[in-house]
Amino acid sequence: MRVIKVLLVTILMVAFAMPVQAKIRSVGKGDKMNFDPSQIPNDLKGAFEIMKVKCIQCHTQERTVIAIQTGIAPVTGQPFDKQATKAYGIKMLRKPKSNMSREEVKQVVNLMNFLIDEAAKP
Repeated sequence: MRVIKVLLVTILMVAFAMPVQAKIRSVGKGDKMNFDPSQIPNDLKGAFEIMKVKCIQCHTQERTVIAIQTGIAPVTGQPFDKQATKAYGIKMLRKPKSNMSREEVKQVVNLMNFLIDEAAKP
């Protein structure tokens, strides 16, 4: 049942939300999807490298790309905004498997907030 719910939410997000916020480009498809590195500013490239290595320990980058592009978290269907990035950052600090330091989480949250801002631009 949960798989059907996640699939339905994903289909709805793609059908309704993605065309509105396509400013953030991605490369690859499915499990290989990631943000286009050319759109990451130099001062955030370190955070991008952390995200590419640490975040995929538990989920694919596709989940993050879709959340940023659509403004909706793919699994929960909840809004994915700056408040959500902070909450997810705290959640990652508490997960032993994430193996992320407070500074790494802060850097990745800053990167996601930048990407959210970019996605909101007309």
